[in-house]
Amino acid sequence: MSACVPTRAADPNRTERTHPPHSPPPTGPRRFRIAGADVSASIAVFLIALPLSLGIALATGAPLQAGLVAAAVGGLVAGRLGGSPLQVSGPAAGLTVVTADLILRYGWRTTCAITVLAGLAQLGLGCLRVARGALAVSPAIVHGMLAGIGVTIAVAQLHIVLGGTPQSSVPDNLRALPAQLAHVHPAAVSVSALTLALLLLWPRLPGRAGRLLRRIPAALVAVTGATAVAALAGLRLPKVDLPSWSNHALAGLPEGPVLGLVAAVLTTTLVCSVQSLLGAVAVDKLVAGRPGLSAHVGRSRLDRELLGQGAANIVSGSLGGLPIAGVAVRSSANVHAGAVSRNSTMLHGVLVVIAALLMVPLLELIPLASLAALVMAVGIQMVSLNHIRTVTRHREVWVYAVTTLGVVSLGVLEGVALGIAMAVGVALHRLTRTRITHEVTEGVHHVHVRGQLTFLAVPRLSRVLHLVPHGADTVVELDGSFMDHAAYETLQDWHKTHTAQGGTVEIAGRHPGTRVSEPQAFTGCRCRPWTPWRNHQCDRPRSAPHSEHDPDGTDRPEPDPTGPGGASGHELARGISAFQRNTAPLVRSELARLAREGQRPSQLFLTCADSRLVTSMITSSGPGDLFVVRNVGNLVPLPGEESGDDSVAAAIEYAVDVLKVRSITVCGHSGCGAMQALLSSEPGGTRTPLERWLRHGRPSLERVRDDSRPGGRIAGRAPEGAVEQLCLTNVVQQLEHLRAYDSVARALRNGELELQGMYFHVGEAQAYLLTEVDGDRVFDHVRAAGQPA
Repeated sequence: MSACVPTRAADPNRTERTHPPHSPPPTGPRRFRIAGADVSASIAVFLIALPLSLGIALATGAPLQAGLVAAAVGGLVAGRLGGSPLQVSGPAAGLTVVTADLILRYGWRTTCAITVLAGLAQLGLGCLRVARGALAVSPAIVHGMLAGIGVTIAVAQLHIVLGGTPQSSVPDNLRALPAQLAHVHPAAVSVSALTLALLLLWPRLPGRAGRLLRRIPAALVAVTGATAVAALAGLRLPKVDLPSWSNHALAGLPEGPVLGLVAAVLTTTLVCSVQSLLGAVAVDKLVAGRPGLSAHVGRSRLDRELLGQGAANIVSGSLGGLPIAGVAVRSSANVHAGAVSRNSTMLHGVLVVIAALLMVPLLELIPLASLAALVMAVGIQMVSLNHIRTVTRHREVWVYAVTTLGVVSLGVLEGVALGIAMAVGVALHRLTRTRITHEVTEGVHHVHVRGQLTFLAVPRLSRVLHLVPHGADTVVELDGSFMDHAAYETLQDWHKTHTAQGGTVEIAGRHPGTRVSEPQAFTGCRCRPWTPWRNHQCDRPRSAPHSEHDPDGTDRPEPDPTGPGGASGHELARGISAFQRNTAPLVRSELARLAREGQRPSQLFLTCADSRLVTSMITSSGPGDLFVVRNVGNLVPLPGEESGDDSVAAAIEYAVDVLKVRSITVCGHSGCGAMQALLSSEPGGTRTPLERWLRHGRPSLERVRDDSRPGGRIAGRAPEGAVEQLCLTNVVQQLEHLRAYDSVARALRNGELELQGMYFHVGEAQAYLLTEVDGDRVFDHVRAAGQPA
């Protein structure tokens, strides 16, 4: 040891230091601590995972201990090594059909070996960093796969609910269902019905007591209640049977045809990986909804998550457990229960181990019919109506339907392959579905191209273009988002030929060789869509900076924008013309969809009528996103004080009860004229319509003058005067007025709505969102991506 350490000669002029001046003093070993939020979250997840793990093992036909092994390994291994700290892994309902088919074909020990090989494949994919590629799979295929698995689970478990035994496939289960209905087991049906009733009604318990009781997971309550009733009534039913752990079957060498085993490994790898990666992305969205947590936890690292899932499957398969994937139900429960780190996931795995070792006598009291009812409910929930509406809105319902039917009738891998083939077919159909029309209006030939302009449409395009006579005035309208080289060359060659023969060509919508999303370039045009009308001088070419042409070619002075008709008719017409030429081709398809389906905005945005507030610009929103209500001063009259003007109350009721918006935002702004008028108004002044309206803002004025009531302030600086202080406080006050509306209060109690305040500083072009810090209402500014704090 001494030979490896160089010695240094003593220097009498050198002062020896034990530590550098900036080093902290040595401390003892760091103590491992678990946050209280992680402890409570792990208990909530454990109470959900325990019955579900047993139920999924029952549904697959595996030993029931295999579900507990997978739950423990998923919590400990995947929780420690995975890239999504708050995602909870374990036996997933999405793997039930795959695992059941493997057990039926190859037996349990070979299925465990397949799980190990699938884990090795996941490790390889994680090392190749292909995790992001899995997200390229169409959501319609993923949702269709899960829906098909859900149908398969529900139909199979229905036989156990009725007191029978499920068959090997959905068609066989459907054929055997009439005979099963003729021989129903009353005790099994009673226990299953009680389980389903508790599962359905427990989350809907009303009142304050209901809010407290709903913290107990519905799955635990359903299984526990059914077990207690079955035990008290003395019902003779098949129950959970957990053999001694000494007899637990571990993985063996895979036996069977090589191609079949390879297909089994690929199927297991595909389902485990896609479900886990999509679950990690979903957990990121849940974390983003909790203020302050996203900065602490961070986004999921998908390649690491794939490595963690692979390691967990290797361990689970080796120990005789089920295949493992990220589980949406447990993950969402983990986030909602307040977990702040991966310790909650790992601790839930420890609790599963303790339960598997010490709670065997209690677990063996659970009737199998109760677990079957629980898993059947999970299978039914996998057929999501929201997913069906989404794929229908995106015109991918055929992909969803083919994938679902393929999984139900043929199997998971075959169903996914059919879904991919259908998705490719739909994409090709959209690519080739180009409509080209020709019509003559007032001597002008219009050629309208709707859809993608590719080489497949070149013959039709060429045929229609040759219908245009030589020397004719022509307008070519391109209503699409893509043009390939062959179509570009065809259109460009015809353009040159036609103009050389004396004709004129105007290409609207987009210019050849440019993307449809790019603004058209006009010589000398420096305006943008948000600039004032007085700067929009790009309609026609100008011969001089301040003149425009009459039809006869002579110049005449441009009308004064401030004069009669200048700021009204001419500027409005120019703006509409610019919209029809530049913007309408881009939004026409989206507006047509909204016209067909109706509006489904997610937010009610209540702001001031000030002309400087462009809601779509400062929120980066588009058609159908916001339900906007504007009035002088962004005021929300208290219920009963409208005095004949129910417009704001009607808009709130319509947005909450009919449109089902998920949030309401009250947005104030700097330099608000209504707040200035309110400050200078007299207490009894209600003579004019404006004064009568501004009386709804008097509670905000009183709140500013009352030091005992918290108003609003901007983080990091003082308000720029009394007007800005009133503008900030007015947002806080109007949010309180909103809570007085019955529809808003009801939606807030049910957790269906959130209220948020916003302040926009016009001069700084800076948005601020309202947060609460130690009981104080603070507007914190929203930073752009990459903007320093």
